[in-house]
Amino acid sequence: MPPVLHRYATPFVTGLFAVSLISGVALFFHLGSQYFRGMHEWLSMVLIVPFVFHVWKNWKPMSLYFRQGAFAIAMLVSLAAALVFAFGEGGEGGRGGAGGPPPFAVYHTVISKPLAQVAPLLNQTPEALTQALTARGFTVASPDQTLADIAKASGKDDFALAAAMIGR
Repeated sequence: MPPVLHRYATPFVTGLFAVSLISGVALFFHLGSQYFRGMHEWLSMVLIVPFVFHVWKNWKPMSLYFRQGAFAIAMLVSLAAALVFAFGEGGEGGRGGAGGPPPFAVYHTVISKPLAQVAPLLNQTPEALTQALTARGFTVASPDQTLADIAKASGKDDFALAAAMIGR
């Protein structure tokens, strides 16, 4: 391995993992999605390169793990968790949808509904809510558009839309 790769593999794995960790937590809690989504996706892809060099650099000590049952168990548990989120009730791929605390589940249910259905919950008509959101810089094509689609079409995140709906 070239000396420069040997010297920088582990520091880049650490730095990019920290970025992935922080952006992943922010995305989980739907904080600043417009800032963190691209960062998380792209820099997680970049993380693959130093990870491969890190494994290459530390191959001999790491190969000792392959002989231990703990490695096999960790890989099987990780695969099972991934499959639950991809196809089961743990994530978007299955029936689960929104995870996390119950208020987030309620929030995700509301944000996925059309403006016309949510307006009465705020003691407003669809027309009045459309006018209020438009005045706050949101693009509303129709009262039948979901709140999530309105936020996306406006280039803003869901929380900015929620704040605008309650007048903040």
